[in-house]
Amino acid sequence: MSTITTVPSGWVDGAPSSGSGLDHTVIDPATDAPVANLVLASGSDVTSAVAHAARAQHDWGGATPAERSAVLHAFARLLDANADLLASEEVSHTGKAIRLATEFDVPGSIDNVDFFAGVARNLDGKASAEYSGEHTSSIRREPVGVVGSITPWNYPLQMAVWKVLPALAAGCSVVLKPAEITPLTTLTLARLATEAGLPDGVFNVLVGTGADVGAAIAGHPDIDIVTFTGSTAVGRMVMSQAAANGTRVQLELGGKAPFVVFDDADLDAAIQGAVAGALINAGQDCTAATRAIVAPSLYDDFVAGVADVMSSVRVGDPRDPDTDMGSLISHAHRDKVAAMVERARAAGARVVTGGVLPDGPGSFYPPTLIADVAEDSEIYRDEVFGPVLTVSTFTDDDDALRRANDTVYGLAASAWTRDVYRAQRASREIKAGCVWINDHIPIISEMPHGGVGASGFGKDMSAYSLDEYLTVKHVMSDITGVARKPWHRTVFTNPGEVR
Repeated sequence: MSTITTVPSGWVDGAPSSGSGLDHTVIDPATDAPVANLVLASGSDVTSAVAHAARAQHDWGGATPAERSAVLHAFARLLDANADLLASEEVSHTGKAIRLATEFDVPGSIDNVDFFAGVARNLDGKASAEYSGEHTSSIRREPVGVVGSITPWNYPLQMAVWKVLPALAAGCSVVLKPAEITPLTTLTLARLATEAGLPDGVFNVLVGTGADVGAAIAGHPDIDIVTFTGSTAVGRMVMSQAAANGTRVQLELGGKAPFVVFDDADLDAAIQGAVAGALINAGQDCTAATRAIVAPSLYDDFVAGVADVMSSVRVGDPRDPDTDMGSLISHAHRDKVAAMVERARAAGARVVTGGVLPDGPGSFYPPTLIADVAEDSEIYRDEVFGPVLTVSTFTDDDDALRRANDTVYGLAASAWTRDVYRAQRASREIKAGCVWINDHIPIISEMPHGGVGASGFGKDMSAYSLDEYLTVKHVMSDITGVARKPWHRTVFTNPGEVR
C-alpha cells in the first residue's frame, strides 16, 4: 500500500513554497493509489519565482567557474547518497520498473550532474587576435540569464537534470515546471541542490498545470530563454507564447524512430535490440524504436523472433526487481494507446502479439507487435508513446532510407548492418539528431541529444547544450591610441576639421 504524503507546491528561493492554485493528488499509475497531496502553484506564482531567480542569477553568474563547479560536484555526491530515495519516488509516480530507475534514470542523472560540474570549468571561447590590424578582438561567453524550463512526465528526474545542469554550469538561474502528475523527484532534486550549497533562488521549481504555470513561464517577459521537452503540439504552443516577447526557445519534441534492418544484419542482435528499444520505459520514450523497416529476406524471421522475445517480457509490479516493464503513466494514456492499436487492427494490420487490455488495477498495457502496416496508416505515422512496435518491409537500400525519412519527425533512428559502407550511408542520409548503428537507445552525457523537423531544435546534454544558455559577446579594443581613425573618413570629409 502506498504511503500518502503532503508535498510543497514548489521550491522557491531555497525553501518549500506554498501554491495558490487547486488541490492536487499524485497517483501511482501501477496501483491507482494516491501517493502525495499538494496545492498546485498558479500563474501568479511565476512572477515571484522569476524575480527571485533574476536576483540570484547576478551573483551565481559572477561566480568563478571553479566555484560553480565545486557546488555541482557536491550536488552530484548528495544525489548519489540519496539514490534509493530518488529511485523510489520515480517509480511511485511514473509506474516504471525499479530496474530502469536504479540502473538508468538515477545513475544517468548523477553522471550528468558530474559531467556538467566538469564542463563548468571549460567555458572556452575563440582566441583573442588582431583581425582588423588596429584592434584586438576577443569573445566572451556569458550566461543568458533566467531560464524557464518545462519538463515532461516520462523521465521526470532525467529531464529536469538535462534542462537544469547545463544552465547552472553556464551561470544561469532556473524556474522549472515539472509535469504536475510526476513532481516528486524534481522537488527532491531542488531540495538537494540547496543542501549542496547552490545559492537560494538559483534553482526554483513550481508544480502547476501547463495551461497555467507553463503558459506563464513561456510568456514571461523577464525570462531569457524557454526550454521545453514534450509533445510537438504543445512545443509549438510554447514557441508561440515565447515569441510574443522575442524570447529564445529550445525544444525537444516527439519522435517516430525508424529501426532499419538490412539483409546482412545480425538477426539475433536486431531482434534483441528491437524489443529493448521499443519497450524501454514502456515505450514512453521519444527515441524509442517504433518503426521496424526490415529487409524482405529477414522479415518473417524478424517478426517471429520479436514476437517470441516480447511474449517473454515480464509486465507487472514495478517495485519487483524481476519485473521487466511497469505500467503506462495513466488510464487515459493507456486507453489512447489501446485505441490506436484497435484502429490499426481494423485497418488490416496484423497484431502478432499483445494488443489486449489486461484486467485488474493500474495502467498496464502489454508489449505489442503489429506487422504488415501500411505506410500511410496512423499507427505507422503518428507517435504512439507506448510499448508498440510496427514492422514493414522495403525493396532496396534506397527504399529503406526513403521510408526511414518518410516522417515529419527527426529525433533518433538506427540502422542494422555488417556493411561499413551501408552503415556510413545510413548515418549520412537518415535525417535525425542521433543515428545508432547496430544498437538503439544508449545515451551518454558527453554526446548531445536533440532533433530536427517536428522533433524540435537545440540540444540537451553534452557541451553542445551550453550554447543554449550562453550568449556570445564580441569585445573589440583599439590598440593604436590614435584619436583620428582611418574609418572616420566614411563619416567626416576631413577627420581633422572641426565644424
